[in-house]
Amino acid sequence: MSTVADKLAKKSSSKTSSKQVRLRLVYVDFWSAVKLSFLAAVALAIVTVVASFLVYMVLSTTGLLGKMNDLFTAFDDNFKLTDYVNLVQVMAFSSIVAILNLIVITVLGAVIAGIYNLMVKVTGGLLVGFTSN
Repeated sequence: MSTVADKLAKKSSSKTSSKQVRLRLVYVDFWSAVKLSFLAAVALAIVTVVASFLVYMVLSTTGLLGKMNDLFTAFDDNFKLTDYVNLVQVMAFSSIVAILNLIVITVLGAVIAGIYNLMVKVTGGLLVGFTSN
């Protein structure tokens, strides 16, 4: 008599045939690398702007900016930190940094793809193994 448990035990004890393939990565498409690095840069830009907004709001809410303003005013009555550090200026600065990072990361992705394609001619490529389970 064969039960379901016996069938499952028999099924799990049999070896499954898995085929292994070893391939060489000999070319990285330039435009694919540019698109992928651009999407990563857009994600990083969004994270940069949101993180700077959150940090400013935490510093403002806790009163740390007011205390720093009082400290700077103690040294110089004409200098006010709040004139230089407010939400509009923080967001403008973080947006400029995000745009510059967007450009730099996109160009860096393109340069890395080009360098890899040149290095493949010397080294033969990157050996990658795959298996089917």
